[in-house]
This record gives sequence, structure tokens and C-alpha cells, in this order.
Amino acid sequence: MGVRSAVLGVRARLLRVMIADDGTSTVEYAVATVAAAAFGAVLYTVITGDSIVNALTRIIDKALNTSM
Repeated sequence: MGVRSAVLGVRARLLRVMIADDGTSTVEYAVATVAAAAFGAVLYTVITGDSIVNALTRIIDKALNTSM
């Protein structure tokens, strides 16, 4: 049980370190915010592009026009 409890202890400490943001600086928050905004802009561009809209329209049309 010694090895298992040691592994669980290390795992618990790693989880606490990953979750805790006590040392996170404002710059890190700013970089994360800019990255999230950029990802959102790229995702919006992809989703609103003609190819995605056309593909979704074809899928919906096919689903509505299938006979059962």
C-alpha cells in the first residue's frame, strides 16, 4: 500500500498545482484572453463560411426529404 498511497499523494499534489492559479499573472490572463478571442474569430469565420452553410443546408434538406 506504500507505493499506491505515494502515487495517489503525487497525483493529488499535481491536481492542486494544475488547478491553483495563485501565481498566475495578469499577462498570462491577457495572453489567454487574446488566444481565446482569436480562436473564436477563426471559428466564427469557418462556421459562417459558404462551404459550411451549404453543407449544413444539404444535410438538413436530405433529412427533411427522406421517405420513411
